[in-house]
Amino acid sequence: MDLQIDDFYKDVAAGLLILFQSFPRKVSLYVEDLIGFEEPDEFGLPSKRHQSCLSALIWLAEEGFIRYESTIRFQALDQAVLTEKAFLRLTRCVVRQDPGLPPSVQRVQGTLAHQLREALHLHDSERLSHFARYLFEPAPMAAQSL
Repeated sequence: MDLQIDDFYKDVAAGLLILFQSFPRKVSLYVEDLIGFEEPDEFGLPSKRHQSCLSALIWLAEEGFIRYESTIRFQALDQAVLTEKAFLRLTRCVVRQDPGLPPSVQRVQGTLAHQLREALHLHDSERLSHFARYLFEPAPMAAQSL
């Protein structure tokens, strides 16, 4: 797979998880918080990696996963928040947990948000790409009618 797609999955997951942690508050979502500092080019423009990350965040907004009021130069999205669509997808159960665990632990650990967080923490790009793609799939029809 192309490396920029792996970076895209990391950026999308990291951005959504930051917004999930602050939900429902609006926050400034800084690219540097997601990918670290990237040295600008000789003209002072952001690196391609930085531009790609910001573009991934803007794409999330265009696809209805997040809302934001404005950009802060090339550095951040200002007043960003998850949409209902993203919140519902991040909180849906995607992995069955050990039935011996308390129900509240099963509920949290089975969510897409938890699985994305674990994949990022473990630097598991295959697992991250699997769950990131799952994020973009609409909820099954049976689940939508509940």
